[in-house]
Amino acid sequence: MDLYSKVCFDCNKLITNSYSTSFSLGIRMFSDELRMPIYAVYGFVRFADEIVDTFHDSDKEGLLKEFKHDTFKAIEAKVSLNPVLHSFQQIVNKYKIEHHLIEAFLNSMEMDLHRNIYDKKDLDTYIYGSAEVVGLMCLQVFLNSNTQEYDKLMPNAKALGAAFQKINFLRDMKSDFQERGRVYFPDINFHDFTEKEKKEIELDIQHDFDFAFKGIQQLPKSSRLGVYCAYKYYLNLFFKIKKLPAKVITEQRIRVSDKRKLYLLTTSAFQNHFGLL
Repeated sequence: MDLYSKVCFDCNKLITNSYSTSFSLGIRMFSDELRMPIYAVYGFVRFADEIVDTFHDSDKEGLLKEFKHDTFKAIEAKVSLNPVLHSFQQIVNKYKIEHHLIEAFLNSMEMDLHRNIYDKKDLDTYIYGSAEVVGLMCLQVFLNSNTQEYDKLMPNAKALGAAFQKINFLRDMKSDFQERGRVYFPDINFHDFTEKEKKEIELDIQHDFDFAFKGIQQLPKSSRLGVYCAYKYYLNLFFKIKKLPAKVITEQRIRVSDKRKLYLLTTSAFQNHFGLL
């Protein structure tokens, strides 16, 4: 079973490296004992997201329902022949990840199957399930189920997840609308996205970032640098988006170069080493 579990965790590492260079770099900054658990969380959320975003020729609703059923079956049985779910159930059971977080995440994935336009209430529900709870799952791993510290840092972790997701919405605005017909921000007309609307969204994101950073500073050393690297990457992407006109956001996907990511990684490690966070 140890060999099987290792192979399953290696699958999640491959998934992370294949789908996200930024998260892959950030995970390398965690202490050794945290890397595989976070790979497992990423593998789980990535595959669920793939069902709703890319399986266009398949029964997405049926696949997501089956994925949800198999997830909780694996958690209860403490084993699965699906490598992603086997690794994830180990993390859920070891770190006592709350099941309502998993439910909220999968419910947000289901929302993407049926909603293309989001009002404020729907958006808050979606962001909580698709991003904030992922941060909370990771936080439970970082704190090794320390309930007191978890309760203290939970609001900051939620804010960081929300900031990341809102930046993703801006970055992927073109593809979300053209490929999936989605507009996440309430009362936004994709064809007439104004500078005023963009500025209001950016102010909201900046508030999330400012509050989240206070929590990052309080994380254990084993996880602080990795989370800070992800924070710096998204902050850099945010600054890049802020400099561009609203019209450009609807016409192209904004990204940070791999060279820039490595620079951010190096400077983050320097700041962490000298206690400058």
